[in-house]
Amino acid sequence: MSERIGDQVSALVFDVFGTVVDWRTGVAEQVAAIASERGVQLDPPSFADEWRARYGPSTERVRTGDRAWAYLDTLHRESLDGLLEAHGVASSFDEDTRCRLVHAWHRLPAWEDTVPGLTRLRTRYVLATLSNGGVALLTHLAKAAALPFDCILSAELAHTYKPHPAVYRMAARLLDLEPGRVMMVAAHANDLEAAASVGLRTAFVERPDELGPGLVPDRIGEVACDVAAGSLTELADSLDC
Repeated sequence: MSERIGDQVSALVFDVFGTVVDWRTGVAEQVAAIASERGVQLDPPSFADEWRARYGPSTERVRTGDRAWAYLDTLHRESLDGLLEAHGVASSFDEDTRCRLVHAWHRLPAWEDTVPGLTRLRTRYVLATLSNGGVALLTHLAKAAALPFDCILSAELAHTYKPHPAVYRMAARLLDLEPGRVMMVAAHANDLEAAASVGLRTAFVERPDELGPGLVPDRIGEVACDVAAGSLTELADSLDC
């Protein structure tokens, strides 16, 4: 089944946070370093989890039209300011330090299988990001982690956020492909469901270590998709790359 689908697909578009890079480890490590510089006691992994927890509600307000379009760095900054206030440490973080923290999301480590998997997949397909991160964020992230994408596509180009259907349609249009010639690759069921609803093919990649304690990520066998894999190298195997 996956071989037949692979033959019909020309491009793969990738969710990034959690699917391609380990946002939790990357953000926590940078929070730890900056908090130490400022002489502030924080639990960096918990702080990263709290910051990420504000991501969904903030993008949802844009997606539903409750607020005007705002770049993800702006949403991350608003969430950060609120978190620092909630932790009672706002006075310890000046403007420059807050900007550095926001840009932590521009510098995140790739999962171990990411670069080998993308490198193999690129021998057969056009590869693009399709993330809620902005174009600059994704460009910096790809460069820092040496991610071999052919181009950067972002929800910023549609002025809304996934899982709004406009984001997936925009990707197919900019790649000059029918939706069925594009495969969305993600570790999150809602991303794949939304992509499938507008005709994209879908590949689920399981990331059991993405979330913090007490949170269960989506699992193989629980997500409707065309192809499922435990890593990007396994996805390359499934697509004969």
